[in-house]
Amino acid sequence: DEKFIFTAFLKDHGVPYTDRDGVYGVADLQEMTSWQPVLSRAKLYELSRQGIEIWDYNTTYVDPAASVGAGTALLPGTILRGQTLQIGPNSYLENARVGDGTKVNASQIYNSSVGYDTHVGPFAYIRPGSNVGNCVRVGDFVEIKNSNVSDGTKISHLTYVGDSDVGKNVNFGCGTVTVNYDRAKKYRTVIEDSAFIGCNTNLIAPVRVGEGAYIAAGSTITDDIPAMALSIARARQQNKRDWASKHKLKEK
Repeated sequence: DEKFIFTAFLKDHGVPYTDRDGVYGVADLQEMTSWQPVLSRAKLYELSRQGIEIWDYNTTYVDPAASVGAGTALLPGTILRGQTLQIGPNSYLENARVGDGTKVNASQIYNSSVGYDTHVGPFAYIRPGSNVGNCVRVGDFVEIKNSNVSDGTKISHLTYVGDSDVGKNVNFGCGTVTVNYDRAKKYRTVIEDSAFIGCNTNLIAPVRVGEGAYIAAGSTITDDIPAMALSIARARQQNKRDWASKHKLKEK
């Protein structure tokens, strides 16, 4: 039976125990360390019986308080702690709630929620207090902190979204930063539905980007942008003819 198999597993791993009506005693922290892989394996066996696919029992850890939806695959290197609902490969999730069909690849999520059919990672970082919607793309080297990101928004790479409220179907270009802190106080950024943020944009909070507005790449935005407007906030390009030839270093 299961108890016999579990007891044999303890013996195989050299774990000290006393069995009193199915209760195993732990004497000290050193003994608890020996129990840790056993308790983890017991939780994984329980999840397996519930229809969860576990690729590698030796590199997967699931906290006893965590729950995982049926049909989920736990890939190697996954760690789930606290009240986590679902999973991600090579990821660390703590008190995270993740919807059906969402993939979390080599990323970390803390005290936040992620909707269904959303893609997170690789190497994304969702910090506490964040709510990411459905069908959202949170790509590589993206950090989200204390922000709400609505359905259909794409934050594909190299972007920081902090203390922000982001509408639906917003597109973030590479290298966008919400500048939320002036060393004394933090401020919020509001980006309305269907806005298009060009690459290397700085949004100096507090600031609001109107619905459907466009921001030209390389802009630093300090004032609100009306809906459907194009905002350009950068110096005009100047080309100094023959400058390079006059300043070219002589070859040694």
